[in-house]
Formats: sequence, structure tokens, C-alpha cells
Amino acid sequence: MIGAIFHLVRGAHVGFVLAREGGLAFVDPSQLPPHLRLALKVGRMLERPGLGDGAARLSVALTRLGPSYVKFGQFLATRPDIVGMAAAIDLERLQDRVPPFPQGQAIRVVETALGRPLREVFATFSESIAAASIAQVHKATVIEPDGTQRALAVKVMRPGVRERFQRDLQAMRFMARVVHTLSPQAERLRPREVVEILARSVMMEMDFRLEAAAMSELAQNTAGDTDFRVPKPAWELTARDVLTSEWIEGTRLHDHATLIAAGHDPKALGRTVIQSFLRQAIRDGFFHADMHPGNLFVDADGRLTAVDFGIMGRLGHKERRFLAEILLGFILRDYKRVAQVHFEAGYVPAHHSVDDFAQAIRAIGEPIHQRRADEISMAKVLTLLFDVTALFDMSTRTELVMLQKTMVVVEGVARSLDPQLDMWTGAEPVVRAWIARNLGPVGRLESAGRAALTVADVVADVPDLSQRLKRILVRLDEAGTGDAQRLEAFARQEKRRALWSTLALWGIAIGALVMAFR
Repeated sequence: MIGAIFHLVRGAHVGFVLAREGGLAFVDPSQLPPHLRLALKVGRMLERPGLGDGAARLSVALTRLGPSYVKFGQFLATRPDIVGMAAAIDLERLQDRVPPFPQGQAIRVVETALGRPLREVFATFSESIAAASIAQVHKATVIEPDGTQRALAVKVMRPGVRERFQRDLQAMRFMARVVHTLSPQAERLRPREVVEILARSVMMEMDFRLEAAAMSELAQNTAGDTDFRVPKPAWELTARDVLTSEWIEGTRLHDHATLIAAGHDPKALGRTVIQSFLRQAIRDGFFHADMHPGNLFVDADGRLTAVDFGIMGRLGHKERRFLAEILLGFILRDYKRVAQVHFEAGYVPAHHSVDDFAQAIRAIGEPIHQRRADEISMAKVLTLLFDVTALFDMSTRTELVMLQKTMVVVEGVARSLDPQLDMWTGAEPVVRAWIARNLGPVGRLESAGRAALTVADVVADVPDLSQRLKRILVRLDEAGTGDAQRLEAFARQEKRRALWSTLALWGIAIGALVMAFR
């Protein structure tokens, strides 16, 4: 009871701050029942005069509420399926910048995490050079065995931040339950699910070992790319609360004047931004999902360099094929193929017509070919595509939503470097290369290999099924007369189920082999 009262007070405080700073302007009253529309109207009366629009309002409100709510706003920026694309774009501008915590505290966190005094670990350790709600970054150096110095970036967890997040998340869970109780219609926005996804995301982001693993995986995937690089983590100097990695010397991507003065070509960099992202998403299935200009640098060799790997996206083989074929279908104006890809992936229910869906896709694609390439937004096309699929009962795919949102940001970064950038020409080489590799002879052989492994798994399961039947028969022998009859019937049923399951699996495996060589 005391906990509920505490959460209710916290919720009232959050509501007051949002109302006062104009954060309730994002709420659509038409989606609310009458009693909540009245509450919203009263809340809007509390707004301070002279407020800005969009993220200018939310930025102040969420910053006042604390780091947990700033992170919540950034999380919602990746979920336009929940807040809408306009609000998501506004929230993308929300800056996670807070005053740094004292140097002494940072040193204690490092020493505790690494288990050694700072002087035994680093030769130098600077004051904070950047601070956010979860952590801050310091520049440090270590002495190599040959006597040279190596520069490192050290990310240090903010003291007490986990406890603060846990406390605020409990309040958010309580408020989500209240929203559901007061307005069951609001469940379409899945407030309770959103809070739980946020909780998992933030807790993973608060273990820097996981971020180092993401950095390492992305570095391995892009090792052969000459125009993109990822700093390497220093595993021996990384723990849950400390992430140490290679120091990046470069120019931030939003500093156009310095880029040009250094001799870099903004147009080439614009192409690199879009192609690097698409290679990560389509080729590797693992992409940096926070590619705003503050996280992108250009080194002295002109290579695009990314930092901050707390938010990553992952796509399976099916999703990558889906994306590649959609982009190529729009490039080639093959709308029937774009529609078929949606049905083959199972994203649109089979009771709909492929031809009707292709007609809807054509309504999106044909206007593209009536305009100059630099006037076409790839991100807008994908947004329209997802809007159309909603009419055909396409369920929300979280991984595709994150991809869509990241593409909006990436396209904005690329166009800021080259306003006339032809996104489709830039994307085509990456898309064609993936399709040639994965849908050509080599890809079919690999599909056949996967089908063969499926067959092997089926064969390997046969002994286990036999053992299960044997155990049932043993129990049958040990049971009484009445139980024996029931167990005998159960054994026959299990035997038939096992037989048909095995035959079905064999059929699927053989069908996969046949399809691989079609």
C-alpha cells in the first residue's frame, strides 16, 4: 500500500511536469475516452506560456524528470510504431547531456571495477570530456611494452544510476498499469510492454561488457570495409562499469567546415554513410542503430568511424532478404515482386490478394519515378510502405521498425552532407551484391547445406524418440491393470504422434532441399 502511494505521488509529479512543459501536446485526444479527454484538457491548461514545439517541449520536461526519463524519450525515438513518426523524429533531437560527475567519483568507479589503483592502470586520466545520463567519457593513456603511449577512451558508469533507474522503472510500471485500468483502449499502445522493453534495453546498456561485445562484433563484420571502421575494445581494461576502447582522432560529421578544410569530400562521405549502414543491415544483419552525427567521425584517412554501441539492431536472414528485395523491387519498378516478398515472409496474411497488395505498392512506387532522384526519400518510401501494409493486417515487426527509424536518421545525415544525394543509386550496389551472393549459385548451395543440417537433426532425434517410447512401455509394465490400459492407449497415441512428427520433419527438410536447387 505504501509503495502504491509512493508510485502514485511520483506519477502525479511526472504528469505535472509533462503538463507544465507542454509534453502533453503529443497526446491525440481523439484516441481517448471522454473522462481522459477532460483530464487532458485540464492538463493542457497548466502549460507555461511561450513554449516551443515538438522536442523543444519534451526535452525540457524529460530533462527535469531526470536521466531515466531522458533515456525513455530516446527509447521512444526508436519506436515510431508507438508514438508516430513525427513524434519519433522530434524525440531524436533530444540530447542526452547532463553535467559530469566529479573526477574523484570516476576514479573510484574505475578502481573498483578493474580491481587496481588508477596509477597502475593508466599513465594519464583526463577530466570528463563528455557526459550523459548513464556514463561519461575520459581520455586516458597506457604505456606499451616498447615504451610508446597509446591513447584510449574510457567510459565510466555514473554512480548510483542503476538504483535510480530501478526506482523510476517501478514508478513507470505502476503508471502503465494505471493507464491500462483507466483506458483499456490505450492497450493498443502497449504501455506495459513498452516499459518492460525499456527496462531490458536499459539494463543491457548498463553492462559495458555487452557494449564491448557489440563493438567487437561490428568491428569483425566490417574489417574488410576500406571506408568504415570501428574502434577496438580493450578487453583487459573493460568491466561491467568501465568500457575502455581505442581513442578516435577525427572530425565530427556535423562539422562541415572542418571536414572541407581537412580535404574531405562531403558528397563521398554522404554515400559512405548510406552504404555503410546498408552493408551492416543487409550483408551482416547487425547494425549501429544510433547513427546520429554526434556518434560519427571522419579520421585522417577519410574513413567513417562510429562510436557509442549501446543501441544495436539485428536482422535475421529472412528480414535481410525482405529488405534487399523490397529495395531492388522499387529500383526496378517490380511491384509484383515487392508484394510477393511480403507474402513469402509471412508478414501479410495469406487471405489477402497479392495483386491487390501490388496495386497498393504501385501507388507508392510510381510517384518515385516521376521525380528527380535527389527529391526522393528512401526513408519516406519505407514509412509509406509500412502505412500501406497496416491496411493489409501486417503485424508490427520490432526489428523492422528499428531499421526504419535508423534509416530515417541515416538518410538525414547523408543528405546533410550532400543535399542532392541519390539514395537509390547509392543503395543499389549494396543491394545487388547481397542478392547476387545469397540468391545466386553460392547462396543456393548454402541453403542446401542448411537443409542438409535440418535432415541431420531429424535423424539425430530418432533415437531420442525411441527412448521416449521405451520409457512409456516400461511404465506400462509396472502399472496396474486399469492404469495399464490407459498407458497403453497413451503409448499408441505417442507412437503415432512421434511417427507423424518425424515424417513431417522429413518432408520439410526434403522440401527445403528441393527449393534450394530450384
